[in-house]
Amino acid sequence: MPKPRLRRRLPKMPIAEVNVLPYIDVMLVLLVIFMVTAPILTQGVDVELPEVTSEPIETQPEQEPLVVSLNAQGEYFIELGADSDQALPLDQVIEQVARFKRQNPDIPVLVRGDRRVPYGEVVILMSRLQGAGVTQVGLISRPPEQP
Repeated sequence: MPKPRLRRRLPKMPIAEVNVLPYIDVMLVLLVIFMVTAPILTQGVDVELPEVTSEPIETQPEQEPLVVSLNAQGEYFIELGADSDQALPLDQVIEQVARFKRQNPDIPVLVRGDRRVPYGEVVILMSRLQGAGVTQVGLISRPPEQP
């Protein structure tokens, strides 16, 4: 009787797979977190800008402008980066702008005045800025909505 031949099985090669499901879960959680926090990170003074048609001011891209805001209640704010949450008296605003200009004479200064503020208040602010050594002041507006 012939001897049964034993088959020799080749060992199964392990299959290298990366389980990506946990990474997808983490990415979805991060997406939700960024969607919730993005509107919170946008800070600024609530100012209703006048709508006018004008050419944009040429600024240097690496130079962030110093923005002095005047809201509808007549409160003044200095915005450089994201630091603009505290109202300041006009004298203190002018003092801080003068200090910024002494440290960086090339920094552009922009005025953002609410359209409900009397024109005279904006002129007084610009006059005081000129007295603080600001030779050029830009006015921030927004373009009119097209029908």
